Amino acid sequence: MKVKSFYAEHEPFILGTGFIIVLLIVWESIPLWYSLPKGMALFFTTPSKIAAAFYELLLNGEIEKHFYISAIAFLAGLGLSIAVGLPAGLIIGRSSTLEALLDPYVTAFNATPRIVLLPLLILWFGIGIWSKIVIVFAGAVFPLLINTYAGVKNVNRVLVNVVRSFGANEWQLMKIVVLPNSLPYIIAGLRLAIGRAILGVVVGEFFGSSQGLGYMIASAATNYKVDVVFVGVAIFMALSVILTFAVKYVESRLASWRPETAKTF
Repeated sequence: MKVKSFYAEHEPFILGTGFIIVLLIVWESIPLWYSLPKGMALFFTTPSKIAAAFYELLLNGEIEKHFYISAIAFLAGLGLSIAVGLPAGLIIGRSSTLEALLDPYVTAFNATPRIVLLPLLILWFGIGIWSKIVIVFAGAVFPLLINTYAGVKNVNRVLVNVVRSFGANEWQLMKIVVLPNSLPYIIAGLRLAIGRAILGVVVGEFFGSSQGLGYMIASAATNYKVDVVFVGVAIFMALSVILTFAVKYVESRLASWRPETAKTF
């Protein structure tokens, strides 16, 4: 019974981790049961080789140096996008005038690929850290803003009217009704923003940097170091997964007041 209850409690983690392990084992064993063509074998790697390359880069300090640069750009850009996108989405969602004024610009900038702005950003902000921060911000701010805006627009009007009937002002209405009921949309926007921010770091370092994990990946690909390429990719994937789980944990804590939905069978 204890084993069963432990599995039921941690089922998503066990299944997810187990599937990853199975995929890694299959990947590692491909050269053993399939003879790769000569050209493909030259550019094929395995998890053990990637782990060895990671250990080597860790020993010589390359990972630490590049990760530090990428982390600054990522955290600064994502932090700015949260500081701007969250309040902007709340305010635009509550104001029909601002919605009419700003919605066309938000739609246009969100639909514009950020990579086309990179040459201009490099000209304006240089090859240093600021151009990467801006490209990360530009990629992450719109998913958060649009999702927050959508959450505000979908707040139950009955709840709004009830709170207003008790004499609540706009700030109290925002605090008691709008923000809590918009939380699922905000969390979804934040998860999208994390992915866009990581993409912004990679793109910015591919084309406008001499340091960072993105630069390390581009440089390794140019020199046919496939193991190092996968090291950089794995670090970005791990960062994305860790941050996503952190966001989901925060959501579970903030939304603890919500009634649990019935499980489907």
